[in-house]
Amino acid sequence: MMEIWHWKEVMDMKGILYDARKVKAYKSLIALGEYAGQEKEWTDALWAELLVVPDLYAEWIYYLENHGFKDEFKCRGYSLTDLYVWQMNRYNLIRDFGKNTSECNKETMVLRSFRTMVDLMHHPEEYLKRLGESRGMDRL
Repeated sequence: MMEIWHWKEVMDMKGILYDARKVKAYKSLIALGEYAGQEKEWTDALWAELLVVPDLYAEWIYYLENHGFKDEFKCRGYSLTDLYVWQMNRYNLIRDFGKNTSECNKETMVLRSFRTMVDLMHHPEEYLKRLGESRGMDRL
């Protein structure tokens, strides 16, 4: 059955803005989070952060459209690619593989790269220290 809108109902809705692009971006984040094994609360928290940093949100949209990083947004000299590589190195050190295996979930590392960027913005000293730590012998 087709719903009929009355002019008064439409006028009462004038304060509501619906941006289908943001809904699609949010749904993509949730889907990617589920695929990556992240809790919805975790992805919702990341979404809230993306919405308040327009340049980081633009990076998210670019990732969705290109499955790669634009790398125009930087914090303290670090780009999302830098943080992605850091995530990969941490994974390899924790697993002691020395290389990426089929178990390495790239989408999880993408999401964690965005989360790490947010954390770097909020707690720069702590994250600069973490990012600068050299673990393992492969860096010598």
